[in-house]
Amino acid sequence: MAEMGFAPRSYGEIPEEHRPSIGQALVPVVGMVVFLTVGAIGFGLDPHMPLLWGCVLTGLVGRYWLGYTWDELFEGISAGLTMGIQALLILFVIYMLIPVWIGSGTIPGLIYYGLELLTPEVFLPATALIATVSAFAIGSSWTTAATLGVALMGIGQGLGVPAPMTAGAVLTGAYTGDKITPLSDTTNLAAAVTGTDLMEHVNTMRVGTGLALAIALVAYAYLGLRISGSIPAGQVETIQSGMLAGYEISPLVFLPLVITFGLALVGYPALPALVAGVFAGVATMLLVQGTGFAEAWTVAQTGTDPATGTELVNELLASDGLDGSAWTISIVAVALSLGGLLERTGVLAALANGIEQFIHGVAGLTISTGVTAFAMNGLAGQQYMSIVIPSMTFRGVYDEFNLESRNLSRAVEAAGTTTSVLIPWNAGGAFMTATLGVSPLSYGPYYFLGFLSPAILFVMGLTGWGITYREGGPAGEASERPKRAPADGD
Repeated sequence: MAEMGFAPRSYGEIPEEHRPSIGQALVPVVGMVVFLTVGAIGFGLDPHMPLLWGCVLTGLVGRYWLGYTWDELFEGISAGLTMGIQALLILFVIYMLIPVWIGSGTIPGLIYYGLELLTPEVFLPATALIATVSAFAIGSSWTTAATLGVALMGIGQGLGVPAPMTAGAVLTGAYTGDKITPLSDTTNLAAAVTGTDLMEHVNTMRVGTGLALAIALVAYAYLGLRISGSIPAGQVETIQSGMLAGYEISPLVFLPLVITFGLALVGYPALPALVAGVFAGVATMLLVQGTGFAEAWTVAQTGTDPATGTELVNELLASDGLDGSAWTISIVAVALSLGGLLERTGVLAALANGIEQFIHGVAGLTISTGVTAFAMNGLAGQQYMSIVIPSMTFRGVYDEFNLESRNLSRAVEAAGTTTSVLIPWNAGGAFMTATLGVSPLSYGPYYFLGFLSPAILFVMGLTGWGITYREGGPAGEASERPKRAPADGD
């Protein structure tokens, strides 16, 4: 299970002299929203600079309005980066893994055989199911996207399927499998911080997640029928010929895939499994493709520039190496720094506490938990915070309503983990952009799980379907709930 690296504070744990009011907490949040909007729409900037402005504003508010010292603020930045260090390291590895697997023939081989087995009509639902099975087996949506997902993107392009649709199907499957397996780090984290038995949490997640996948598969099947006639004549044959001209295609090229998935299946975390995949890919380049030692590691460093004689294949298999990671790594680093500042200054805790004051029933509690989890993805830049902050904030309220803890663990996962890849500067969104080559703004409309999972959660809260109580049944009517002290300045 991933380690947080630090324990975020609840609102009550913040010293009164440093505790922000709701008004104070809204200043850096509103400022960040304004910065991102003006930067993107007004000046066409990438999110990096607006997020940096948000860091500066949050730091100024914390230093001169809330009374924090520079050392305390820097501790927040350090904690935020520590929280996301595994994501940063995985990004480094992924930028080496993809070009190495292209150079080794692993990805070209998967595309070659995939074009023979799949058709445009069934490709999207099949992609979602393949990704679901993969993520369920290895417990990692990121590993699934970075391995099979990349190959499926190539197959989709060969079949004439728009890249955003393919990416949406990959992510729907990857996060479905990730949420219904006990092997996932975020699944374990959600169970741990809410005090829920792991398998009880997993079984609770499977109902809503399974329904969301079923609806998504119907939607993908419909899209597949609409695009089934768009494949250019002869394109599959052209791509396969280019693959054979540029690479030695044989069962041996799948050795890196077997090693990576094999390590994941026996319990190795994503990072060492992916590192092993890089070394296995380099070995396959040396032994199967006849690449020189220095040339193979140069591919990992600088990327691939295929010369297969087929322009379509060259474009399909061109990739950046480690040198191309700066854009993605920097945006994740800045977002994590901002999230650490917002946590350290008490802004996140104050906002969550403020929301809690308006909860008067199970429906409101469920929806508030989901909205807070999604908001943390944007504010903190890391899906782990979307689980931990709402869990710490609302677990007492769930107790007051006599609700079982699995209601809380389901809420933070259904609306938190699954939506992280919809935020461009979130570690998840940045990772999938780098891995699949499609931005969240493009694949978002086709990432059906990202919308269906929260929607089904909210339906559960509004109707009571799937809501479970402790012994004694429902409790905590609005008139009976003990009133908590409002935030200062409310």
